[in-house]
Amino acid sequence: MKNIYEFCPQIDSENFLIRKLEEDDIDGLYKIYSDKKAVPFFNSDNCHGDDFYYKTKERVKEAIGFWKEAYLNGWFVRFSVVNKKDNQVIGTIEAFHRSSDDYFNKVCLLRLDLLSDYEQKDCIKEILCAVESPFYDLFNTSSIVTKGFTNSLNRIQALNELNYQLIDEPLVGSYDKYFNYYEKKK
Repeated sequence: MKNIYEFCPQIDSENFLIRKLEEDDIDGLYKIYSDKKAVPFFNSDNCHGDDFYYKTKERVKEAIGFWKEAYLNGWFVRFSVVNKKDNQVIGTIEAFHRSSDDYFNKVCLLRLDLLSDYEQKDCIKEILCAVESPFYDLFNTSSIVTKGFTNSLNRIQALNELNYQLIDEPLVGSYDKYFNYYEKKK
């Protein structure tokens, strides 16, 4: 098994290419993170108050710098989700192997941020299906966990149709507890 922090693969689906985030993605990332309709579906749990609503490209550039640092330090991988039809970045995935003292120990925690036009059941399903098998191996886990949002019927339907199960346990963060996580076991 390759170390994802030494070699980050590209993952293909029919409509999307999922690859490590690049600085040249800034225009697409700005479009995503300045999309007010998308903000309610960004998982900012345990992100120290960052809601990921960025009003300037300079703020996106700062985020890119942090995401690159996180990768170099082995904290998490931030992938760009690229629409193959027009080669535009339409979302990101943050993923990492979580070590903790709660139920969420040794899981791959996956955060999916999409442009609001792509917060659609079929898009979500296609993206999650594409990464599922590789992520079990890349993040050395038998469990993938992601947030469901009660205000996104599309996200909840996608998770249910892909056999993700709602977890009753809270994710324990640095200062708070977080709910509405769904899990799919290998």
